[in-house]
Amino acid sequence: MPKLLLSIICLSLLVGLSSYGIWTRERPAGHYLADLRIELTLNEGTPGDRGNLLGIQPDLYAGDYRSPHRLHLKLAAYLEQARQLGLLGPRTVVVLPEHIGTWLWAVGEKQQLYEADDRQQAQQWLALSNPLRFAHAWFDAQGDDRLADTWLRIKAPRMVADYQRLFGGLAQEFGVTLVAGSIVLPQPRVEEGRLLIGQGALYNCSLVFGADGLALGQAQCELQPAAAARHYLQAAAPRLQVFETPAGPLGILVGNDANTPANYQQLHDQGAQLLAVAGNVGAALCADSSLRGVGVFINGKLWDQPGTGSSFISQPGQWRDSPPHRGARLINLWL
Repeated sequence: MPKLLLSIICLSLLVGLSSYGIWTRERPAGHYLADLRIELTLNEGTPGDRGNLLGIQPDLYAGDYRSPHRLHLKLAAYLEQARQLGLLGPRTVVVLPEHIGTWLWAVGEKQQLYEADDRQQAQQWLALSNPLRFAHAWFDAQGDDRLADTWLRIKAPRMVADYQRLFGGLAQEFGVTLVAGSIVLPQPRVEEGRLLIGQGALYNCSLVFGADGLALGQAQCELQPAAAARHYLQAAAPRLQVFETPAGPLGILVGNDANTPANYQQLHDQGAQLLAVAGNVGAALCADSSLRGVGVFINGKLWDQPGTGSSFISQPGQWRDSPPHRGARLINLWL
C-alpha cells in the first residue's frame, strides 16, 4: 500500500510538472485592434532643405507589446502618416520616448500577462511562464533591488535582438535617422552597427539608427538615474556623445539627464546643434541652451501606468509644450 501511494504521488507530480511545462510554452496570438491614428499638434519653423526633428508621442498599451510585429505596425502607421504630411525626408531625425524599448520584456507572453491589473501582476505571470529564465536572471542580478534587476534582465537577449530589428528596421524602411527612445539592458555596447549586451550591471540606454538600419556610435546611457532607479540601474560614465546626422550634430539626453544644466553645456562644447530628449521634462533647461530640440513621452496606459508628461519643442530662448492629452501626437521642428 505505501508503495502504491508513493507511485500515485510521483505520477501526480510528473503529470503536474508536464502540464506546467506545456503551459509555459503556449503563447496565444490574440487580436490587434489598436487605434493607429496620430495628430500633428506642434509644427514649428519653415520647411526647407536642412531637415527636421520629428518627435513621436505614441499611444501604447500592453497589447502592443505582444510581438515586435504588432509594435512595428503601430509605429510604421505613425511614420506613414508623417510621410503623407510631408514630414519625412533624408534629413529627418525621428525621436521616440524613453523606455519604448524597455517594455519589450512583455513580448510573446501569456494572455494573462496582458490582461493583468498592474505591472506587478504582469511580472508575476512573466516569472511563472519563464521559470528557468527567471532563475538565471536572479543569479545574474547585480542591483541593490535584486527583484527589479531580475525583471528587467530576464529576457535581455531577446529584447536586444527585437530592439535592433524593430527600430533599425523602421529607420531603414522610412529612410530616416531614428533616435530609438531607450531600453534597459545589461552592459550594452555597439559593434559594427549592432547592439550587443554583456552580463554586468543594467543601464538605461538609447541608440541612434541611421537610414541603413545600423547603429551610429555607441549606446548613449543615462549618466544620472533618478534616486528611485539607482537601486537597479547603474550610472554611466559621465560622457555624452555627439552623433553626426544628415540634419546636423545631435546630442541625446536620456531619462533624468535632461534635468542637469551642465549636460546641455557639455553637448554645446562638443559641437552639438540639435538635441533629442528621451526622458524627464527638461524643456526650460533646453530653451536656455543653444540647442534646438524635441522631447517626447509615451502616451496611453501600460498596465497601471498611464502616460504622463508634456512633449515639447525647444529653440534658444523659447519652448512650446503639448499639454497631456489622449491619443498619439507628432511634434515637428523644421531646422
